Amino acid sequence: MRKNINNLLDSLSKAKFRGSFYLNQNMKHYVMEKGIDIIEEHAYKFVTERLKDKNPKNDGKQTPMKQVHPVFIAAHATGCCCRSCLLKIHKIQKEKELTEEEISYVVEVLITWIQRQMNKK
Repeated sequence: MRKNINNLLDSLSKAKFRGSFYLNQNMKHYVMEKGIDIIEEHAYKFVTERLKDKNPKNDGKQTPMKQVHPVFIAAHATGCCCRSCLLKIHKIQKEKELTEEEISYVVEVLITWIQRQMNKK
């Protein structure tokens, strides 16, 4: 799965909109300070609270685009920000609750993107 995610992220990074997102130094510091395990917990919480439901409240508007949290930035960079983007980019159907497998996949995409950002100079 990781190889497919890396291929997907390589492709998304070349897109004008998705490729415009990055972790600034403050966000990188936050990740280092908290540790990747805590960031992964935040990602899981984000997905379950904002994307899991069949029809999430404020879908498409529930993820800030400002540099407020690395998971939010990752969500926009990877197309995991709303159910419409999950359908368009990841082929995860709308109007049904996300399965645990789908939640795990989305979290893996988010964390992989964050880890790749952490390795960039």
